[in-house]
Amino acid sequence: MKKKQNKELFRGLIGALLFILCACSFSDIDIFSNGVGLTPSMTWITQIVILFTMIVGLVGLFFVVIPGLTIIWISALTYGILTGFNTLSIILFILITALMLLGNVLDQLLMGAKAKKSGASWSSIFISTGAAFIFSILFPPFGGLIAALIALMVLEIIRLKDWRKATQSSKEMAIGCLSAIALRFLIGMVMIGIWIIWAAQSGQSIFIP
Repeated sequence: MKKKQNKELFRGLIGALLFILCACSFSDIDIFSNGVGLTPSMTWITQIVILFTMIVGLVGLFFVVIPGLTIIWISALTYGILTGFNTLSIILFILITALMLLGNVLDQLLMGAKAKKSGASWSSIFISTGAAFIFSILFPPFGGLIAALIALMVLEIIRLKDWRKATQSSKEMAIGCLSAIALRFLIGMVMIGIWIIWAAQSGQSIFIP
């Protein structure tokens, strides 16, 4: 379920980006390059708001239901639209986009791989992932993780008739989840760092004393 939603999210993001690019006629090249023409003071205010939003996204990575990396990506895109793109900022934005896409699939890859390595069935992994999504909404921030571990353990006990093996599968999934959170947090910090470089190279930045 979560994998399907991620695919739809990626399609929506890519579609929105293509729409923005295609909507720019040749007469709009200056707008694409220079943004909306913010004054230095408005640029600083914009950077403060964007940085705050990115930090909110970074904190949101600890909540499974909040797409923190996507929030950081949208913040960077908004900044680019407002201030304009040049060759360097386009390259930096592409890097931010690549990191966002990678980070958004890390939890499925690591949790699934860890659980599968311990012998869990794919059906148990998929059902536990669905439980994680639902209970992340109902009981944030850790309800999803707890539900996923319980669901995996119960399903594996039913399948294997061995609670020790089922416990090992749940333990491996928990390790995968914690590893994914740590890696996504690191990716989020790198994304913000890349944006800070982007903002600093403009010459009108709150990051330049």
